[in-house]
Amino acid sequence: MGETIAKNKKAYFDYFLEEKFEAGLVLAGSEVKGIRAKRVNLKDSFIRFVQGEPFLFNAHIGRLETTHHFYAHEERGSRKLLLHKKQIEKMLKAVTRDGYTIVPLQMYFNDRNLVKIQIAIAKGKQLHDKRADLKEKDMKRDVQRTLKDY
Repeated sequence: MGETIAKNKKAYFDYFLEEKFEAGLVLAGSEVKGIRAKRVNLKDSFIRFVQGEPFLFNAHIGRLETTHHFYAHEERGSRKLLLHKKQIEKMLKAVTRDGYTIVPLQMYFNDRNLVKIQIAIAKGKQLHDKRADLKEKDMKRDVQRTLKDY
């Protein structure tokens, strides 16, 4: 994995992550320029299947001021994901089961300077699971603090 552009921290908090995949994205030139400028937000984004093909929805990729309005892209538009057929079948099977969803985790440039997105099959957390995670995080922080002072 190369340089990370954007992370979806909310996904790590809201879901149990089962299996991770790397996917390519179908992008326009102005979108790639916006990504290079790190104008990306994955916070409210999600992945849905449209006619058996995975699409990334609601991911915000900002425009640059230098982009001509004719070539400008839709900032919160849908973007097709590029995956292997077996990966798509596996995800479709997981989504049709109860309670599973597919969430984007992070966007980055790989070694060959291509934009990739890490996605995961996930199951939603209940409120008590989130509280347990927060409690565990606080305990780790306290332990680190005491070790630092020691």
